[in-house]
Amino acid sequence: MARAATAPDEAPAADHRRWLAVVAQLPVDDAAGRMKVLRMLETLGCAVLRDGVYLLPESTESRRGLQRLVDYVARIHGSAHLLAVRSADDAQTKQFRGMFDRSAKYRELTKTIQSLEAGFGVSDPAAIRHVLAKQRQEFDAIATLDFFGSPLKAKAESVLTEMEARVHAMIFPDEAPRAPAAGVARANRKYFRRAWATRTPLFVDRLASAWLIRRFIDPEAVMVWLDARKPCPATAVSFGFEGATFRNSRHRVTYEELLASFKLERNAALARIGRIVHALDTNEPGVAEAAGVATLLNGAKRRAENDDQLLAESEKTFDLLYEAYFEVPAKGAA
Repeated sequence: MARAATAPDEAPAADHRRWLAVVAQLPVDDAAGRMKVLRMLETLGCAVLRDGVYLLPESTESRRGLQRLVDYVARIHGSAHLLAVRSADDAQTKQFRGMFDRSAKYRELTKTIQSLEAGFGVSDPAAIRHVLAKQRQEFDAIATLDFFGSPLKAKAESVLTEMEARVHAMIFPDEAPRAPAAGVARANRKYFRRAWATRTPLFVDRLASAWLIRRFIDPEAVMVWLDARKPCPATAVSFGFEGATFRNSRHRVTYEELLASFKLERNAALARIGRIVHALDTNEPGVAEAAGVATLLNGAKRRAENDDQLLAESEKTFDLLYEAYFEVPAKGAA
């Protein structure tokens, strides 16, 4: 039966000789339960002293996490004990602390981030940003378990922040986009029955822009998907990538630029969708619906076998959003 230690609830934060240890014996006939225990240990950042003995620095948060682990082991009919221990001397304290040194992880992360520079001018900046967002998540995960503050943490964070700024500058250039003057009239036949070209892979901004084009700008548009090496046809209207006719500006994503250029920003439903697209494309928090839309678009990506199918599936999501947000004008309204 699982038992918790009778150690006091709080330990001096500055005393690095205090530790928490779990001694566990897991059931041999419950593979799923054993796997979950291992995942819990990894999530908590435990060091392995030996098979069945796991260590964490003493803290209230660590004790709570390990107590949940102990309780779970009891539920799967194993045995676990949570013990408060103290290292015998400075040498043992140094040995224990070394088990939690995250320097190697920061070093590997820094190299990965720096390697992204090789894609500048070759890979789509939006694709680089999506990879960089995963590196930011990885950094946060490492930092959460960096109990003693690796000296390489500051360097990794600096390299990550600098790379994020450089990629953001490529996606949102300071100069105005090389697009028609704001307020292009929808009646302008120049943008009817045209081929509209963007680059793959298709992320949320490109999908939303393609939907906007086909629904509100050029209903007979033919979409052209370009890989990184294929030049844009001279007869096509380009959008959603560096150098395109319609592309990100300093403060707006391509979808928002299209709204402004074709006088669609006064449509409240389209503007609300634009806030979602902007949040997802720039990884900005604060838009409640963004996570749900991202989930639906990920489902569309899994279902689709090619880019045409991906757009068709994604259009269903944007159609439903528009129907949900659109407000029918009141009778008699101007």
